[in-house]
Amino acid sequence: MRTFTIKSKNSKSIKIFLNFSILIFWIFIWEVLFKAIGQEILIVSPKDVFFNVFVLSGKISFWKTIFFSTSRIILGFTLAVALGVFLASLSAKFKAFLWFIKPLFTVIKSTPVASFVVLTLVFIKSAYLPIFISFLMVLPIVWNNVLEGIRKVDTKLIDLGKVFKFSKFTYLFKIYVPSVFPYFSSAIATGLGFAWKSGIAAEIIANTKLSIGSEIYDSKIYLDTLNLFSWTLVVVIMSLLLEKIISALFCRMTKKYGFNKNLQ
Repeated sequence: MRTFTIKSKNSKSIKIFLNFSILIFWIFIWEVLFKAIGQEILIVSPKDVFFNVFVLSGKISFWKTIFFSTSRIILGFTLAVALGVFLASLSAKFKAFLWFIKPLFTVIKSTPVASFVVLTLVFIKSAYLPIFISFLMVLPIVWNNVLEGIRKVDTKLIDLGKVFKFSKFTYLFKIYVPSVFPYFSSAIATGLGFAWKSGIAAEIIANTKLSIGSEIYDSKIYLDTLNLFSWTLVVVIMSLLLEKIISALFCRMTKKYGFNKNLQ
């Protein structure tokens, strides 16, 4: 056990070192490009960008902007997850409902985000647009993954439940939830990235007030390349941070509730 622990710690340290080394490499490439181009209106130094983000982080308006953007996108994402699971359950149970709703999700997946933003901007206020767009982009992902997970539930486990006369509650939490959970967690991981990117894109196009998107839009209009790069870096950092939080949450749930097992 001690040897295994040491090996695990070493592997983790090596992984952190490699990730850090790769990050430093790409920052170096960025610096080389900055030196080669030599025009700050096109590209700025990574040192200036990191320092500017540090300066921005000292302002209350910076954190308010991040809070409002994140809350809008997370709200749309949460609504999509809840409705996606519900619709997937109905689709698995009723074939007629599946045939009815499938073309709608096909259209949503095939249509560019920008088209939805422009179309819905006529009917929805810019403050609510990121919520709706995040919701719309995540909904098909959750629906498809959860539906696939329900379809892949082992029929032997279902038969076993019939033999032992499981209650509906036991069926749900001992058979369906553990079986569907890997598909659900995959949908969450993928959907969160889509929600974040599409939500920010909606903010940029709609120029939503008090949002990261509006900061990026204003930077582009006023040719403020430093702020443009800085806010883009903030988008990347926030995306990685949210991804890490969700990943840690699901790992903890898997260990605590044993979702990696079908039956205890």
